[in-house]
Amino acid sequence: MIPSHEHADPGAASRSDADSGQEARRGAGSFRGLFIVFEGGDGAGKTTQVDLLCTALQQRGHDVLTTREPGDTWLGGQIRHLVLSPDSGGISPKAEALLYNADKAQHLAEVVRPALDQGRIVVSDRYVDSTIAYQGAGRALSVDEVARLAGWATDDLVPDLTVLLDVDPATAAERMDGRDRMESAGDEFHRRVRDNFLELARRGGGRYLVVPAQLTAEQIAAQVLQRVALLTAGDVGAPCEVEAHCAVDHDAASHGAVDRGGVSPLRPAATDPREAGES
Repeated sequence: MIPSHEHADPGAASRSDADSGQEARRGAGSFRGLFIVFEGGDGAGKTTQVDLLCTALQQRGHDVLTTREPGDTWLGGQIRHLVLSPDSGGISPKAEALLYNADKAQHLAEVVRPALDQGRIVVSDRYVDSTIAYQGAGRALSVDEVARLAGWATDDLVPDLTVLLDVDPATAAERMDGRDRMESAGDEFHRRVRDNFLELARRGGGRYLVVPAQLTAEQIAAQVLQRVALLTAGDVGAPCEVEAHCAVDHDAASHGAVDRGGVSPLRPAATDPREAGES
């Protein structure tokens, strides 16, 4: 069942709800930065929204790091190729879960934690929820066991905000040209993934913003910016300014003009369309 807050006005979220993620995250360590994650099924538009948000934040003077999972370290790049390439064949579900969490542990140690220690805003395309939804619910493993494994790999580092772009698997399939190993896992697999994403958001409460992915990129970006303003002392931009601003940012992103904000130089430029897209 889709959570009731999916269509809610993000501006209605209370300050205490918006701050709950920060309190949970800082319980696992002392960080000065801000950790924002985009989640959702394949074809939901996460990469576009990451670019739009990072551009908006950078233009307002914030120090932003754009990153992704899997693949934003040298080790992660090797793992990304293994888990997404159709040439990898039949990887067992448990082996797949372990590979994704190996990427996660390296990503946190090498990219995310250092940036948060420096006081930067870290915006990630996928994080723990994707591992729980895909390798747990999708592969029909124990969701609790996969969640515990991911928690161990990340030292239970919780994002300040998780933006879930909710997309129907049939709609998402129409958006994708080439398909990697995960995208080709079948309709039932992707239905389980979607249901688990929504369940995680329902249980996570105020730390989540759930947005229907069928909205335009500009409409989604406006909702995200309005919510992020609650976490950045309101200096991201007034809601009335957001939609026009995002229209400009979306045009810049579509022409490759987005500053990646110091993304790890260890990640090679993607040449395969599947590697460049969302996973």
